[in-house]
Amino acid sequence: MIDTDGLANRLIDEHDRNEQFRPFAAANGIASLEDSYAVQERYVSLLKPRCGAAVGYKIGLTSQRMQTMCGIPHPIAGVVLADRLHHSGARLAIADYGRMGLEFEIAVRMASDLPVGGPAWTQESIAEHVAGVCAAIEIVDDRAADYAELDVLSLVADNSWNGGVILSTFCSDWPALDAVSGTISHNGTEIDRGYGRDALGHPFAPLAWLANALAVKGQSLKSGEIVMTGSLVTTRFPTESETYRFELEGIGAVELNVTA
Repeated sequence: MIDTDGLANRLIDEHDRNEQFRPFAAANGIASLEDSYAVQERYVSLLKPRCGAAVGYKIGLTSQRMQTMCGIPHPIAGVVLADRLHHSGARLAIADYGRMGLEFEIAVRMASDLPVGGPAWTQESIAEHVAGVCAAIEIVDDRAADYAELDVLSLVADNSWNGGVILSTFCSDWPALDAVSGTISHNGTEIDRGYGRDALGHPFAPLAWLANALAVKGQSLKSGEIVMTGSLVTTRFPTESETYRFELEGIGAVELNVTA
């Protein structure tokens, strides 16, 4: 038996003490992703009194660039909590995180509750349940993890490192998302670019993956929930006061002010 309560409380304590992230799954009997998500669920339940109710999900490792960076060949998921949801122009302090990372993504807002049961979701079938899309930045807190020894089971248990999201205004009429370009600017200068197709070929593909993963547990996405569909480029780690802007062609832009 895995001590989900003990491991969840351990994660709370490690974050409170700002301890470096170190793999812990193997030494504590976590042998599968199912085990990891069980710990994550308990950990998130302990976070809710501090950080508010769940408002959606993050999906990570949906691009080849991110899977290569982390050495993990498949997507993972975490939960976004209400107090960690911010809007464009937000100002966040580096010191509030173990190590702040920024990921640049397409976020979606669900239009309706997904029915439980039925055939598996595809990017085509789930599209009619999307109310809007927007440019978004995810805050990941990797607590200075050593990526050379990264363990996906420990990462997932730690709520897949979600530390918050910053959203632009949602757009209800969007262009072909696989072809959309996303431009990242740092202090006004372009530093990177990705495309909607970098998220498993289309941002609705990871959305369908999440819907199917939830269905296995008898759960479903709900109307109004936000889903981050994965970074189009590799993570940026700010070290001083900086401004970032992520613009999605034909959709909108989100800005974040980072303070040292």
